[in-house]
Amino acid sequence: MSNLCPLDYRYGRKDMKQIWYEESRLQYQMDVEAALARAHASLGTITKEDAAEITRVANLSVTKIERVKEIELETRHDVMAMVKAMTEQCKGEAGKFVHYGSTSNDIVDTATALQIKAAIEIVQKDVDSFIVTLAKLAKRERDTIEIGRTHAQFAIPITFGFKIAGYVAEMLRHRERLMQLKPRACAGKMAGAVGTGAALGKNFFKIQEAVMDDLGLTYEPAATQVVGRDRYTELVCEIANIATSLERYGTEVRNLQRSEISEAAEPFDREKQVGSSTMAQKRNPMMSENVCGLARIVRSMVTPMFESQVLWHERDLSNSSAERFILPHIFTLIDDMFKKMETVFSGLEVYHERMIRNIESSNGLVMAESIMMRMTEKGIGRQVAHEIVRQSSMVAADNNRQLLDVLLERDDLKELMSEEEVKAAMDPRNYTGGAKEIVDRMVALVEKELNVKV
Repeated sequence: MSNLCPLDYRYGRKDMKQIWYEESRLQYQMDVEAALARAHASLGTITKEDAAEITRVANLSVTKIERVKEIELETRHDVMAMVKAMTEQCKGEAGKFVHYGSTSNDIVDTATALQIKAAIEIVQKDVDSFIVTLAKLAKRERDTIEIGRTHAQFAIPITFGFKIAGYVAEMLRHRERLMQLKPRACAGKMAGAVGTGAALGKNFFKIQEAVMDDLGLTYEPAATQVVGRDRYTELVCEIANIATSLERYGTEVRNLQRSEISEAAEPFDREKQVGSSTMAQKRNPMMSENVCGLARIVRSMVTPMFESQVLWHERDLSNSSAERFILPHIFTLIDDMFKKMETVFSGLEVYHERMIRNIESSNGLVMAESIMMRMTEKGIGRQVAHEIVRQSSMVAADNNRQLLDVLLERDDLKELMSEEEVKAAMDPRNYTGGAKEIVDRMVALVEKELNVKV
């Protein structure tokens, strides 16, 4: 039978998808049941032997997923099916204490927190690896002169390393956000129906703390029957934010690879890769385009997550079906996007000569601000300098001449600056401000924060 969802056959890496498989979800839920039993045993509610037996059966090799599915067909309740299947496998009296004092969402939400924790840890590794890749590229291209663009028009010179350093700074912020939200997103609960802990008795608070300590999670301090979905909303928004950053970088590659710009390009296997089924010369930025498309899917998950935050009274079930789509998709796709962006930027081809030619094609007009600022340093007013350069720029543009030549003909400029000074002011290599130092600072920050050598 063919697959339906593209995650099954086209997108995503094994380690991330493994977290969200049906079998994994069941195992995480049984891990929570086992932790609950151990917490009861630590407080004397049940014996340590019964807790050990429940822990033994909380394993897919003992409690089979096929049996859980059989029972679910009868009960129409997935958690109760798991509880019954585990109880069947228990020896002695231990089966009496499976799921003792808990409600379904104690198990479901805490298992989901375990899944989120494992998924975030993969994304954190993705972020760190990508930051190092970007930092290496920024360092390599620290001095590479390129034209900066605003409104898709030539602006003033930058360095290509400076452009990438901006991406490094952005990804460092995402790294910080992930670290900050992780304890909030990885929260479980063990508080019973509607969150009062009544069924857990006098040891409610101790049991909840013990379970979460066992599993390495935080917990909802004032739950309803579910963990507060504002936690998931924050998480999904941040993953969408990261996806949008990756789309921004991919969009830049796509633009720079345009034939009329041609300043950078994705890596391309010249021996085997095909750009078009009919236009044999084509070399398309396919990975960057793919990332841009996937970012739209990730962002589309934000709205249903916000809507899933609004539940009736102490809970309803309207969030559950949506979250079964949202969480696996955002994590699988963001991991896949990082894989592609890692490939793009680790092998990015940068065309230095074309960058220079593009600057030269402006006939020096991109250096208008530079010469204006040098003139003000010589003592004339900024507005006067602006008018001199504006008039000269119009002449150069109308007559397809070099701005430098037009300026050198002006008597008012000859009285102010020498020819050598004018030429120096018109050299794009002399007008990149602190771009190179910004690269140095960002590389140093990466080395400090990630404890690596770039």
